Amino acid sequence: MRIDIITLLPRLLESPFSHSILKRAQEKGLVDVVVHDLRDFATNKQKQLDDYAFGGGAGMVMMIEPIDLCISKLKSERDYDEVIYMTPDGELLKQGIANELSLKGNLIILCGHYKGVDQRVRDHFITREISIGDYVLSGGELAAAVLADSIIRILPGVLSDETSALTDSFQDDLLAPPVYTRPSDYKGMKVPEVLLSGHEAKIEEWRYEKSVELTKQKRPGLLGE
Repeated sequence: MRIDIITLLPRLLESPFSHSILKRAQEKGLVDVVVHDLRDFATNKQKQLDDYAFGGGAGMVMMIEPIDLCISKLKSERDYDEVIYMTPDGELLKQGIANELSLKGNLIILCGHYKGVDQRVRDHFITREISIGDYVLSGGELAAAVLADSIIRILPGVLSDETSALTDSFQDDLLAPPVYTRPSDYKGMKVPEVLLSGHEAKIEEWRYEKSVELTKQKRPGLLGE
């Protein structure tokens, strides 16, 4: 898989992809993350990327031309399955979307800034708009990193235990059950006996029951209640 991220602030994305699981995924050759500085596609001496909105109003708007030039260059080099714009009014990111996008080959993610992008970008170049929540950030970089992380971590071979991602919260519309580690008794706080029994069927039954119980308590909407 290849993920191209278009941004005004490429250095802001250096850290998320330089550590832990996302770094190892790239080192294994399972994903290629390429960050593009939109200023490289500005067409005037001032490297201008934003301008005032027609009709007036506060705030600046990202211009269409640099974005068009960048996306067109990328598309001339390979085919892309989706061109995604990170925006608060997009569809809310859920595990199912991450699962779906993990099956794609090449993705472009555009990070917004200011009052957003010229609407013509959204109308003519963007194929999908995604939000990570009903709130506004300073820019789309952190949201793009969240989306990329949610996709990359479930690619086959990324996690050392490939069943790990399948047991995450939301994979089956249930929250994950409680987990424990050693010691089994810490200051009188004990691990449930069933987890120490070695009886796989009973352990799985306990985990399922706890998942349902936690989901009812914390996120009943996932159960349609």
